[in-house]
Amino acid sequence: MVKLTFNAALGQKDLKKDGKEEALIPDERDVEEGVRVRQQSRSWCWCMFLGLALLLSGVVVGGAYLYRYYFLPEGPVYFCGVDYMEEDYMIPEEEVMVPEDLPAPLHRIQESVRILEDAEVEFINVPVPEFSNSDPADIVHDFNRRLTAYLDLNLNKCYVIPLNTSIVMPPKDFLELLINIKAGTYLPQSYLIHEQMIVTDKLDNVETLGYFINSLCQGKDTYKLQRRDTVMGMQKREALDCHKIRHFENKFVVETEICNL
Repeated sequence: MVKLTFNAALGQKDLKKDGKEEALIPDERDVEEGVRVRQQSRSWCWCMFLGLALLLSGVVVGGAYLYRYYFLPEGPVYFCGVDYMEEDYMIPEEEVMVPEDLPAPLHRIQESVRILEDAEVEFINVPVPEFSNSDPADIVHDFNRRLTAYLDLNLNKCYVIPLNTSIVMPPKDFLELLINIKAGTYLPQSYLIHEQMIVTDKLDNVETLGYFINSLCQGKDTYKLQRRDTVMGMQKREALDCHKIRHFENKFVVETEICNL
């Protein structure tokens, strides 16, 4: 009789081997989820990277903007007075007619001026005048934008017109004139130039006019101006509702008359 026996250890090894083979079979669901998680992680990293880049660029641009407009040296403020003759001389569009003989009597106008030479901007404040037929005003001449803005302080309204370089001195020249007036080396005996403006369209968005004019006119009714001699169909003696601002930004005094149609 032959007796057959089985090695128990071999049987156990086979079972363990089967278990290992089952463990090596990948779970397809787990692989797909892992790939999806990695893709989402990479997308999130790219979004965060782009967001940080945009944030840093915004900080750089914003810092430059703040430095440009808030931390620039403001420069001195000049308080000046000019004597002038009470005589009207009409000012053409491109040139100033200077009279040869200047009659008396003399009147006096005072204002404060601040100039940002690097920014090419002039700020003029005309206080309440001694004479009653002129309004106090704040004026900005922006040579970069080539625009002038008048804020009539009595009406609390802004008026914008293209800069007329035939009567407004460039910042460097105007600053030199003010320094000479302050030093007493040049005390002008001036004359009065008259210009008349007509109110045309209302401006709804003053942000496009640049930082300085936007700061002056923000939150106020703002209108475009046009010189009367360029308005078609206007009659010379047509009655208009007008307000006057007398100021100087040259060697003569200018009476800017702003009229509503």
